[in-house]
Amino acid sequence: MKQISTIKNYYRIASLLVLGSAGIAMIASGCNTQPKANAAEEKQAAAPAQSAVERGKYLVTAVGGCNDCHTPFKMGEHGPEPDMQHMLSGHPAEFKLTMADVPKVDNHKWAMIGSVTNTAFAGPWGISFAMNLTPDSVTGIGTWGEDLFVKTIRTGKHWATSRPIMPPMPQPAFSHMTDDDLKSIYAYLRTVPKVHNQVPDYIPPVQVQ
Repeated sequence: MKQISTIKNYYRIASLLVLGSAGIAMIASGCNTQPKANAAEEKQAAAPAQSAVERGKYLVTAVGGCNDCHTPFKMGEHGPEPDMQHMLSGHPAEFKLTMADVPKVDNHKWAMIGSVTNTAFAGPWGISFAMNLTPDSVTGIGTWGEDLFVKTIRTGKHWATSRPIMPPMPQPAFSHMTDDDLKSIYAYLRTVPKVHNQVPDYIPPVQVQ
């Protein structure tokens, strides 16, 4: 009988040890378990980081609307549309405009008149022409460094020191962009096709009759 009792005690102790080990394992497992990220976070973590050029293309084409003014419009099948063969090349040099071409309007009701190409704009400030943003070294921004580009947008002045950038360029809004975003825009503009197009000089209001 004593032997049977000893055997029962042995099994009882063994069972307690097994249960205790299992409990410790469960506690340890619970302590090491981290909450899983939701699907959106996991997808974002898995997505590759954008390059500066990719980011710049997104800002120029999808957010900034740069083609709306810096790419001349042509008449397409469904109406006016940007002429992407001259993407971001500014006001066409061959499209000459003078104040004689500007319709006379009531200055109390109208503040701006745009050309058919949507690249020239007349208003109280004079006549402004969308500039060539392609990397052409003679007529575009090919000779501009990254620092000059950023400073020009920040200050709202051509070459960061010259005359003010005129409407309708939304420079005040662009000036609040981060340095990284402006540098990304510059990086993308360096990759677009070069277009040799000498944009006319700005016509100040003193010449407006």
